[in-house]
Amino acid sequence: MQNSSVCIVGAGPSGLTTLKTLREAGIENVTCFEASDQIGGNWVFREKGGHGSVYETTHIISSKHLSEYSDFPMPADFPFFPSHTQVLKYHQDYAANFGISNAIDLNTNVISAEQADNGSWQVIIAGPDGKKALKFDHLIVCSGHHWDPCTPDYPGKFEGKMLHAHDYRKAAPYKNKQVLIVGAGNSACDIACAVAPVATSTRISMRSGQYIFPKMLFGRPVDKMFDKVRSLPKWAIRAVSHLALKMTIGPYGRYGLPTPKSGILSMHPTLNSEIFGYLTHGILEIRPGIKKFEAENVVFSDGTREQFDTIIWATGYRTSFPFLPEGLLDFDPNVSLPLYMQIVPANVANLFFIGLLQPWGCIWKLSEIQARYVAGLIKKTNKLPKNIKHRIEQDVVRRKRQFPGGTRHLAEVHQYDYMKQMQELIDREA
Repeated sequence: MQNSSVCIVGAGPSGLTTLKTLREAGIENVTCFEASDQIGGNWVFREKGGHGSVYETTHIISSKHLSEYSDFPMPADFPFFPSHTQVLKYHQDYAANFGISNAIDLNTNVISAEQADNGSWQVIIAGPDGKKALKFDHLIVCSGHHWDPCTPDYPGKFEGKMLHAHDYRKAAPYKNKQVLIVGAGNSACDIACAVAPVATSTRISMRSGQYIFPKMLFGRPVDKMFDKVRSLPKWAIRAVSHLALKMTIGPYGRYGLPTPKSGILSMHPTLNSEIFGYLTHGILEIRPGIKKFEAENVVFSDGTREQFDTIIWATGYRTSFPFLPEGLLDFDPNVSLPLYMQIVPANVANLFFIGLLQPWGCIWKLSEIQARYVAGLIKKTNKLPKNIKHRIEQDVVRRKRQFPGGTRHLAEVHQYDYMKQMQELIDREA
């Protein structure tokens, strides 16, 4: 099976570690197709927009030691939370160090991938030399779930400027503007903190309360603090987390932030240190959810209205795979993600999704261990369970119980639990 041909879609972090891992496992016939002109996925900064979605001030939200790949440490002179420029350089060095660049076709878009009668994949690509039809035994999707913007619809018409966070790049264009950012996640808070110092007014519309942690707690990166208590029972982790927030932040209501209704381990956290300072200084203010638009005015759910020049939607992304034929997957990825270990669909055994998850920490380490498992499946040193459909159904029910927040948490996992499960699978069948 080392001679099996493998197609990887996407040369972002997940695609790079998948390519490297498969090659190390002795699977040499692997080709990675990347639609843009360089590797790095969303970590490529493009000032005029396009494929990448990082912005001028983007820094990674997980600390470097808990983000780096297992066999390729980040440089010692990197800060706790590297910038997008440093993260991109890290991945470029990763590709060069492991000699995988020659297996990546840049400026090459996967237009379609369909299964032939014998189960192989017929992949149509469009690259510098035009369209080509290629055949592969396995298809690995590493194109991620942060590229197809989702924008909600509200009654009325807004006459100002609207854009999604995916198209935001820098704060300068919003100087002296009245800006509303919609959302409560990392992108919403990061953009709000970048825009607030230059805008006339900056507001964040939050429909519900979210857990917002500073990036540093007691002089250490917050994820390193969680790493120290990860072996404790869940109730103890919750108690420690609430105590840490109480001691360092205090009640969210003091900042005008809504109080979260779900448990601290039941939703994806937001990591931002600056927002609390901007809120206490009045440079940034919180608003409730949107009810409707009236020309340049936004009417909020509490009946108040306010005029804005610009709305930035930090409202997440759809999960979509436009190159796969409609009906191939027996589920809607925007409603549910019934995949075995969030990798393999029950009905297509030679189709794999890597990086299609959302941990509290960094995705890269999880993608790396997913790739090790997939390499074993291709080489047949690992195998899928016979009751795969039942196992998937159990996992979907369990994940909904753990993360009741709806579609926002479709891909959510507890990072350390997931890593342990994956390692057990690999070790059991090695």
